[in-house]
Amino acid sequence: MSIHPPGPLPVVQLKIERRSNHPWIYQKMVERPEPKPKPGSIVEIVDRNGEFAGRGFYNGHSRITLRVLSADPDEQVDEAFFERKIAAAISLRRDLLKLDAVTDAYRLVHSEGDGLSGLVVDRFAGTLVIEFFSAGMYKQRELIRRCLLEHYPDSTIYAYAEQHVQKQESFDCAVPPTPEPTVIHEHGVKFHAAPGSKHKTGFFVDQRDNRLTLAGFCEGKRVLDLCCNSGGFGITAKTIGGASEVVGVDLDEEILEIAEKNAYLNKARVRFVQADIFHWLRDYAGNKAEKFDVVILDPAKMTRDREQVIPALKKYLDMNKLAMSAVKPGGMLLTCSCTGLVSEDQFLDMLRRAAFYAGRTAQVLKVSGAGADHPWLAHVPESRYLKAVFCRID
Repeated sequence: MSIHPPGPLPVVQLKIERRSNHPWIYQKMVERPEPKPKPGSIVEIVDRNGEFAGRGFYNGHSRITLRVLSADPDEQVDEAFFERKIAAAISLRRDLLKLDAVTDAYRLVHSEGDGLSGLVVDRFAGTLVIEFFSAGMYKQRELIRRCLLEHYPDSTIYAYAEQHVQKQESFDCAVPPTPEPTVIHEHGVKFHAAPGSKHKTGFFVDQRDNRLTLAGFCEGKRVLDLCCNSGGFGITAKTIGGASEVVGVDLDEEILEIAEKNAYLNKARVRFVQADIFHWLRDYAGNKAEKFDVVILDPAKMTRDREQVIPALKKYLDMNKLAMSAVKPGGMLLTCSCTGLVSEDQFLDMLRRAAFYAGRTAQVLKVSGAGADHPWLAHVPESRYLKAVFCRID
């Protein structure tokens, strides 16, 4: 069934030959169409020679002017297309990854990674959270909602878009009513998730596998969870890992209240401290007797601006150098970055320099990322944003 006005699709021509299969086509590569389709319209894309190049969303206001959804001339971008794509994404999580056996919280749709550029869907038990990153996906919100409810009929749906995305993509997404907070389960550990709160969900499903891996290093150990957010790593280290002591440090008072509730939910004794990690580490962890066997450092995204990547790396360097100073010789450091603009190579080079300046040796045991419910296409590395490096510090 058609999801655009009757008649042929508007045609948008490129200034270039289409030599890449990357779904993003930038403004400077696109001829100005006349008349100009509305932001989020589905269009047919032809290259400068008039050859078919794909079908997808057009947005003349956005730097990413075209988002290619299909390069198959025989495939229409219609209701059946969305039904197919969403069903395939759900089947990957349920049937191939079998995530329902270990958790009821995972990413259902990972934008380009699932061939749906500009759409992210997370499941938190009975709540599905839809986040729009493009005007095109926002336009199809009712269809997307319908497709999801076919697979999760009893779910509450919370759909939103960040202010900066609405501005970049030129659409207005009204703030929906906030759903009831829910409790999710992960490897037998329970956590509160509160979609619509200041912290989006108060819980990050992308670190699920890394939490479990880290727990394997924690038995009988003293664990420090820096930028602990709602306590995911620290509580898993205590409940599954059998850590003897866990300290969580975060600057945000509100998120620490959720962390306290999460610890209580699991009857886990974790000490949470509200502090700036830079000040706390300088004051507290300089004491040799207070060094930790295991340290986790998982800060928030540093920047969305390409111009700010070097300052972001400098910040990572400073905090990793300090975090290393808190690790006992032979102890473990798990250091993470969710800044997509910082590449894995850049992050590992920063880690090398941090170890040098801290006078320590970082022996890398494993370089990981987000769980398999955050797939990325080989030709779209932008979907691969999370870096998680497990290393032994001497």
